[in-house]
Amino acid sequence: MADEANRTAFLEIQGRMIEITGKLKQVQTQMRNKEGERKRAFFTLEELKQLSDDTNTYKSIGRTFALESPSVLINEQEQKFKDSEAAIASLETSKEYLEKQLKEVETNLRELLQQDPGLARQIMSLSV
Repeated sequence: MADEANRTAFLEIQGRMIEITGKLKQVQTQMRNKEGERKRAFFTLEELKQLSDDTNTYKSIGRTFALESPSVLINEQEQKFKDSEAAIASLETSKEYLEKQLKEVETNLRELLQQDPGLARQIMSLSV
């Protein structure tokens, strides 16, 4: 009876661990993407700031290019930069939360395996 309850608890903890690990990887991927967007916006902004206001600049809209003033493009890139930084900060908070959850689940798993050494041996025999 207790053995079956421990197996059920183990499967539940294992499922949570897999779920949290997947979410953590997803957040890390999103952070990398946002970091790339932030860098592109920064470098584009640096290049645009070197141009004079009478320089012809073009904005890509799908397959078309539209004539825009450098000041409009600078404002757009500044906004992209700010948005990316805000998203990165938000994702960092999510990442920290998920890491705390993962540590909690690992602790629960460790406690369960210490309580039931038989379950630990069964798991080890399956993985070998």
